[in-house]
Amino acid sequence: MGGHINLTGNRPLDAAVIAWLVAQVLKVIISYASDKEFTLERFVGAGGMPSSHSAFVMGLTGSILKVCGFYSPQFAIALCLGLVVMYDASGVRRAAGEQAKILNYMMYHWKELKPEIFERELKELLGHTPVEVFAGAILGISVGLSM
Repeated sequence: MGGHINLTGNRPLDAAVIAWLVAQVLKVIISYASDKEFTLERFVGAGGMPSSHSAFVMGLTGSILKVCGFYSPQFAIALCLGLVVMYDASGVRRAAGEQAKILNYMMYHWKELKPEIFERELKELLGHTPVEVFAGAILGISVGLSM
């Protein structure tokens, strides 16, 4: 199989997994560079730079483009899936994270509004900025096309 890293025997799936793995490692490195604190949770947590969701689906899409071609039904399916995932990461999930910030603020500052169901803070880092999504997409496409 040449220079292809064979994890599963399926080139597009391998590209997706490798793109995800690279994105997760980059998240840890970028987080450490900006916060000066090593946080292993960044390796598995949602949010951050680059979007591993985008890298995963676009790694798959890029590899399918290379293997099956632009006019194949497989490429069309992968591209549509990728666009939905990236829209969700920068839209719906990001909005949920912003709402969690507001609710956490309210719980912290207005003690009388803190019911028993809010015994812990809500997770705020859920989605991605458009730049994080774009960076993940570029990473994924690069991995997918290079395999």
